[in-house]
Amino acid sequence: MLRGTVRLILSVVMIAAAALVGTVTTAGTAHADECYTWNRTLSQGMSGSDVAELQVRVSGYPGYGSVLAIDGSYGPATAAAVKRFQAAYGLSADGVAGPQTFSKIYALQDADCTPAHFSYAELNQCNSTWSGGAVSAATAKRNALISMWKLEAMRHALGDAPIRVTSGFRSYSCNSAVGGSSNSRHLYGDGVDLGVGSHTLCRMAQQARYHGFNGILGPGYPGHNDHTHVDHRSSRYWSAPSCGI
Repeated sequence: MLRGTVRLILSVVMIAAAALVGTVTTAGTAHADECYTWNRTLSQGMSGSDVAELQVRVSGYPGYGSVLAIDGSYGPATAAAVKRFQAAYGLSADGVAGPQTFSKIYALQDADCTPAHFSYAELNQCNSTWSGGAVSAATAKRNALISMWKLEAMRHALGDAPIRVTSGFRSYSCNSAVGGSSNSRHLYGDGVDLGVGSHTLCRMAQQARYHGFNGILGPGYPGHNDHTHVDHRSSRYWSAPSCGI
């Protein structure tokens, strides 16, 4: 009888220990996601492709006039962007990307990694293969994905009211057909035109300054009185005189 009791106690202890090990092993790991799954908590000083994927998702939170580099290195700028993302969604803003942060990202993205309120089709009304532009099809599509996450951040900041996209990626032939400039950012996949909808053109041009867009052209700039254009060119060029920009 005593021997059986000892066996029972040992079994309970072993089960509890196994459960504890499982808890420790999975700490900092969020649930699997159809698009992309982060398998570790990320913080300043770390690097890797998972950091780059995180940077894409928080690229719309770099702060006024800034652009977050998608370089796979978790530096101070990435930590600050993560803090802004966390604060925007009511999470503990510590700059560390763990289960709560990843769960929010999972809830925001679709199976193809686009944010919930934007799609590849929406940003490419010209050529579904993403070819024929100034960069490879893969690069154009990646650039469009980054633009979408920036627009998702902007949409959230504007009260989650829809943002209407009127033009995105263009091949050279499409760009020529619509009279686009020869060096248009639409050829690179990161140029996006926004039309009047839930927000005025000026409101979107003004808000875009906070969400990682180096290029902002709007009302008052030649040829832009009927839309606001945003992109992430290499150096800042903002011009929407009618909007005070």
